[in-house]
Amino acid sequence: MSNSSTEARILLALQALQNNPKLSVRRAADTYEVPRNTLRRRQNGIQSRRDTTQKSRRLSNLEEEIVVHFILDLDSRGFPPRHSFIEEMANFLLADRKAPPVGKRWAHNFVKRQPELKTHFFRKYDYQRAKCEDPTIIRNWFKLV
Repeated sequence: MSNSSTEARILLALQALQNNPKLSVRRAADTYEVPRNTLRRRQNGIQSRRDTTQKSRRLSNLEEEIVVHFILDLDSRGFPPRHSFIEEMANFLLADRKAPPVGKRWAHNFVKRQPELKTHFFRKYDYQRAKCEDPTIIRNWFKLV
């Protein structure tokens, strides 16, 4: 049985409980084949684990959104943000509310968690190769293209 079908049945049972005040939680749980305690918890307003934010998350959704926009703004201006810089931004936001700083791999996990962000390594440009480049030849090649 998949989680999505179980979740759908829980939502149907909650809707049935709202529409029919005489319907008991036990009867609704049996009818829709969902766990009684889960149905009772959802009726009392407790969210599913999938919908709640983890306790280990340091920044709120708004703060994470601000950090993402700041990183994208820096990138659009041509400044590549590093993981250490992302950590510093997060620690600066946490220092305002006197929370403990983020851990070592927080920035790496943050980038993995955000779909708008991705990282890649730059290749080092060989100095000897750069010295041999002739701008006039390169300019002529781009004129051909």
